[in-house]
Amino acid sequence: MGTIEKVRCSWSNKDKLYQDYHDQEWGTPNHEDKHLFEMLCLEGAQAGLSWYTVLTKRENYRKAFDNWDVKKIVKYNEEKVEELMQNEGIIRNRLKIKSVIGNAKAYLAVQKEFGSFDKYIWSFVNHKPIVNHYRNGMAGVPAKTAISDAMSKDLLKRGFKFVGSTICYAYMQATGMVDDHMEDCFKKKRK
Repeated sequence: MGTIEKVRCSWSNKDKLYQDYHDQEWGTPNHEDKHLFEMLCLEGAQAGLSWYTVLTKRENYRKAFDNWDVKKIVKYNEEKVEELMQNEGIIRNRLKIKSVIGNAKAYLAVQKEFGSFDKYIWSFVNHKPIVNHYRNGMAGVPAKTAISDAMSKDLLKRGFKFVGSTICYAYMQATGMVDDHMEDCFKKKRK
């Protein structure tokens, strides 16, 4: 008697790295500030590249950016930027590296204003996940929405970088603000 394979969103069938990310994280609501900051920076790093490229470098990013400790990141100077530019384990784009530093400063300001980054970022979806129902694969899933447009506009106003609407929508999917799992995926919320 054979084992029954889990049905997943088709994009996650590339390899074990993608499957683990899909099964354990993507589309799962997350309210932990540090994780929310990490994902915002990683989604920004993805701009113009594939998510798979970023995912394969994720552990390197954690090491390079002091495990996403924003209080350390805000103190990075030009010497640290140059050091990061030499780090082959991350995407060596000066603007993207500098955006992490600027985003850390903006993130701390948001925490101070709202009490947590979670309270702020989840307010865009009224503090509960939006569950979408797509049947025809990822082709039917939008790249951005009115909500990701509003999030992008507000993040930019607050000084964040690499937070365009498409990046914001991918971020919403990654952190579970939006459930875009396919209808037949084992992770799909059924309610």
